Amino acid sequence: MQLYLCSMNTITITTPQNIELEYDLASLGERIAAYLIDGLILGAYIVTVVTIFLTGNFSSRTEWVALLFLIPLFFYDLVSEVYMNGQSVGKKAMHIRVVSLDGAQATLGQYLIRWLFRLVDFTLSNALCAVICVAVSQRNQRLGDIVAGTTLIKTHPRGELQHTMYAPPPGTGEEYLVTIPEVVNLSDRDMQLIREVINSVNRSGNYAIAQQAADKIKATLQIDNTLEPKRFLEVVLADYNFLTSN
Repeated sequence: MQLYLCSMNTITITTPQNIELEYDLASLGERIAAYLIDGLILGAYIVTVVTIFLTGNFSSRTEWVALLFLIPLFFYDLVSEVYMNGQSVGKKAMHIRVVSLDGAQATLGQYLIRWLFRLVDFTLSNALCAVICVAVSQRNQRLGDIVAGTTLIKTHPRGELQHTMYAPPPGTGEEYLVTIPEVVNLSDRDMQLIREVINSVNRSGNYAIAQQAADKIKATLQIDNTLEPKRFLEVVLADYNFLTSN
């Protein structure tokens, strides 16, 4: 994905396939809620560690053992975002995640910059810097996001899409008939893009992007299909889900 355009509460990203996808930006309230959830998790971890030290016997190596136990506190956000696709537990609970402003998944370097700037955004300013930056910036970014070239978007799929993408398609087993067997030539990355296109159509009602995506897929698979574009994309997802799970 290559470039972005922003409105008041959304960010529009153009994919390498020249399909524009619109995402809702994570709000200040959602970011604060995610921060508090992560804080509760870390708080519970601290209580557990303190309890262990008060009831255990660590002799003369107490300082080193304490340091070992405290390391996860410092690296929690960095490790979570790197290994959970831009999310921590709090962000996952709030259905938001970190993305690069070019639309791609953030790089290790970008995650590292965001993590380092937590010192300014949260620690030294008691989170005041982060709150002010998110509130006044065009793309709802804290200082670490601005420097790293990232932002947070909403990720929760619509109910209809969630059913199509993650639940077994209707009539799985011998009853289910695959409509487009050529979908096996597509990739999981293609499916992710299709899912995002459908999600964007559900949000904005812009069926032109569904037509764009459907035309691209038909050209790639060299097929002709008369289904309505959005329905065609849903069938592609269902067929792919069925074929790859069997």
